[in-house]
Amino acid sequence: MRDPRDVVLAPIVSEKSYELLESNVYTFKVSPEATKPEIKDAVESLFGVTVLKVNTLNRKGKRRRNRRSPTFGRRPDIKRALVTLAAGDEIELFDV
Repeated sequence: MRDPRDVVLAPIVSEKSYELLESNVYTFKVSPEATKPEIKDAVESLFGVTVLKVNTLNRKGKRRRNRRSPTFGRRPDIKRALVTLAAGDEIELFDV
């Protein structure tokens, strides 16, 4: 079993993620190899909450133009997890 901190890398802070907090859904950046059961176990062990559902999405990195040469680079691909918690549970990290 992997360390939970290797699965859940960071919270995602954006307007859309703050909007989802009202419906008890939290957004995290996760390891690209992480599966839904691993993400569920990691969030439950790190924050001591009950996870009802995990949705994941893979976002392709943007193609970026290099400034001095006519080549292109890429930003890294990111995997996100939308974690729905049970009623009454919350994560203190996201206090608004």
